[in-house]
Amino acid sequence: MRIISLNVNGIKQAAERGFFEWMIEQDADVVCVQDLQAKEYQLSEDMINPGEYSGYFFDADEDGFSGVAVYCKEPPKAIMFGLGNPEFDMEGRFIQADFEKLSIASVLFPSGVAGTPLQDHKFQFMKAFMGHLKKTLRKRRDFLFCGTVYVGHKTGDVYDWKNQQGKSGFMDEERAWMDHILGPMGYVDCFREANYDNDEFTWWPDQAGTWERNEGWRIDYHLGTPGLKRRAAHAKVYKNKRFSDHAPVIIDYDYELNGEEDFDFF
Repeated sequence: MRIISLNVNGIKQAAERGFFEWMIEQDADVVCVQDLQAKEYQLSEDMINPGEYSGYFFDADEDGFSGVAVYCKEPPKAIMFGLGNPEFDMEGRFIQADFEKLSIASVLFPSGVAGTPLQDHKFQFMKAFMGHLKKTLRKRRDFLFCGTVYVGHKTGDVYDWKNQQGKSGFMDEERAWMDHILGPMGYVDCFREANYDNDEFTWWPDQAGTWERNEGWRIDYHLGTPGLKRRAAHAKVYKNKRFSDHAPVIIDYDYELNGEEDFDFF
């Protein structure tokens, strides 16, 4: 099973850069996309249903803002729109596709700015999302949350990390949130299950030369429930071509999306 996630930072611009042609070539089972900055009705048919894929969208109320999508090769059994939180759901931050024994979600956290109300908004979303993750653990199926968390967890996930401390995305409170998710709660950073290299960044600041010098952050994740531990067989960040200021995260899992195998659940 291959799952791809990408923050496109504007789906129309990503399309102009060849994203959909590349996506079809990857032959992934599910592709999670974030920050569309366009509503579904504003997209062309080949952006809604490219190739063999069917797209499912959750738009933000505001024009040109946020929005998430999942592209599926096989039709899911159900689609869940939003987290049931009106404040965040109007921002189009969460959509989930349910398959036989696995649910795959595309999620977009607020980016935040340290010392401003935007950071407070981010912390509020993190609190709400942690509550959702706790409820998820009580369900008898596996879940995979793919998208932009806007948090660099470890020092190896952030270029020049010593000078980034205290900035949004590398604050102590944010990293402690990740510690709890990936520690006591038992969630899995699926990328790190298969790829231990430092400097595997997924986003680069909008400054000249940061991409070329690979001065970036790893802030895009596949977060899995404990049943997905050791299921990631191969993981990489695709950097051969740029579709946005983020890069696609590609993970191949030892897992059948609609298989009948008897997996161990918690």
